[in-house]
Amino acid sequence: MKIAIPKESHPGELRVATTPDIVKKLKGFGFDVIVETGAGNGASITDDDFKSAGATIAKDADATFKSANVVLKVGAPSEDELKKIKKGAVVVAHLGILGNKKDANKYAKAGITTFAMELMPRISRAQSMDILSSQSNLAGYKAVLDAASEYGSAMPMMMTAAGTIAPAKVFIMGVGVAGLQAIATAKRLGAVVTATDVRPATREQVESLGGKFLTVDEEMEREAETEGGYAKQMPPEYFEKQKQVVAEHIKKQDIVITTALIPGRAAPVLVTSEMVASMHTGAVIIDLAVEAGGNVEGAKLGKVVETKNGVKIVGHENVPSRLASDASKLFAKNLLNFLSPHVNEEKKTIEFDWEDETVSGTCITRDGKIVHSMFAGPAGQKKPEKNKEKDA
Repeated sequence: MKIAIPKESHPGELRVATTPDIVKKLKGFGFDVIVETGAGNGASITDDDFKSAGATIAKDADATFKSANVVLKVGAPSEDELKKIKKGAVVVAHLGILGNKKDANKYAKAGITTFAMELMPRISRAQSMDILSSQSNLAGYKAVLDAASEYGSAMPMMMTAAGTIAPAKVFIMGVGVAGLQAIATAKRLGAVVTATDVRPATREQVESLGGKFLTVDEEMEREAETEGGYAKQMPPEYFEKQKQVVAEHIKKQDIVITTALIPGRAAPVLVTSEMVASMHTGAVIIDLAVEAGGNVEGAKLGKVVETKNGVKIVGHENVPSRLASDASKLFAKNLLNFLSPHVNEEKKTIEFDWEDETVSGTCITRDGKIVHSMFAGPAGQKKPEKNKEKDA
């Protein structure tokens, strides 16, 4: 069985879907691993590194995809790549399917089996397969470093012979994986950290990391979390109250990092232009939700915007890719952990168990049909039987 790892086609994507260590494990299962030349360059992995691990280096995308049974990618396949992937092949990647639902039809038409890893169920057994958590963790860390780089003052308190430098005040909005890592990183750098989230259960997590929790409305926040652990869409009155509380708090902050995302929806606006205007010259805002529309009014994807009052709004695209080496290592391990339980080592194949939550929860298309419950296939489509069977 052949597993292909192409060079990512999305502009600016530096990550790669596997590493030499993972190649060795895949080879240990008896699989042939084909890596496109230059695929790991952005993550500081050379072709020789992959070759030493046992991979075959393909000269181009055509040679990489040719006769591959499984394709491992970071991002969704492009139109050109879809033409190269053979019918019946399995594609495992971050498909971004909730924001691109029409792509499901393309995958079904191409006759490929697709797994959207961002839909991994929030169950304890799947934590090691959760690409959103692994990549968000790094994004939260990098956000603080980016803020420190843009901020023109020191982060920790410094007592010197010439006087005392006050610590930076950092405000984290959204306490998911990225937010928690941002809190921990900012505290390690010596900042005074406050944080807020619609989910009251995060208060204890914030305080355990040394931050102070900013409450908006305890009553409404009790119903703010889904069974899967994600934030719910809050009513308009909550956001009105949030604006009032945050507007007063944000005036005193040096750095604000926003991380609020709702799966399948545009990111909620948390910081208005009026709030930005109330901040002091030299303050920095990092919008980690800018790719989903942004939490901050005035944020621009891929840009650092400086406002009239001297506040910098940072909207870097694809923040995990800014730490491509570690991001690739974690992403590759997530994919391996997803595939490993379904490896038939005797036959040297992958046989997916369609009753497994991690499989049924992420599979978008199969046998030319859209099979995920969140996406409606053409009328009258019959879903495949849910038996164990060999797919690759």
